[in-house]
Amino acid sequence: MYEALRQAFPETNFIEAADLFYRVRAIKEPQEVEMIRRAAAALCKGIEAAVKAVRPGVSELEILAEAEYAMLKAGSNGLPFCPQVVSGERTILTHPCASNKKIQPGKVVVIHLGATYEGYCAKMCRTVAVGNISHAQEEVYNLLLKAQSEAIAALRPGVQAWEVDAAAREVIKTAGYEKYYLDVIGYGVGLRQSEFYPIIGKGRTEVIEVGMVIDLLLPTIYRRDIGGPRITDVIYIGKNGNEILTSYPRELIKV
Repeated sequence: MYEALRQAFPETNFIEAADLFYRVRAIKEPQEVEMIRRAAAALCKGIEAAVKAVRPGVSELEILAEAEYAMLKAGSNGLPFCPQVVSGERTILTHPCASNKKIQPGKVVVIHLGATYEGYCAKMCRTVAVGNISHAQEEVYNLLLKAQSEAIAALRPGVQAWEVDAAAREVIKTAGYEKYYLDVIGYGVGLRQSEFYPIIGKGRTEVIEVGMVIDLLLPTIYRRDIGGPRITDVIYIGKNGNEILTSYPRELIKV
């Protein structure tokens, strides 16, 4: 596409316009928020179905199949990204997808799904402990949950993106895990599952505004022996406070 445009319009420069569009789309109209809210409602049904399907001997793909079916029945128009139902050592991968791997007892299962409604996206990640997992992994999940809660509390109009990141990062740093942690913890959400304005991360200067919809918290602790657990939610910044659109219990799920 770029080569065709360059040949048809031989100007000396082409200017990247994606950032401009992301900035315009960052502030959602009320009807857009309602579409994301509906996608989130279908998504919650998918997470619920996935959790019910988790048990030893079932494959990651079988769990995903139950989740996707439930979301479609609940009104989702389809998946906005390659969904992630991963277990055991595969949870430490940055962008894993569901596989034929069987669920094993004593392991963590990470369920990261998305749903759409009329083109708008919602996404959510939850962690399931199958039987008794290690104390260290349970501590990591609770640490991430605390970091996410601090970030959500800091997510308010007028603050810069780095301040939201710093609220979560301080929790991770205090626990001694900052070097195993990513520099970006969230993005805008709308017509895409990850829109590049605002980006919530270290050193980011975007200003949070009323009407934005943002997902928090993306990373795990990338340390092979204890990492893997994750949590992600979509949050709407309203005039009178934040609303977590993905309204599903956030505690570690045990089956």
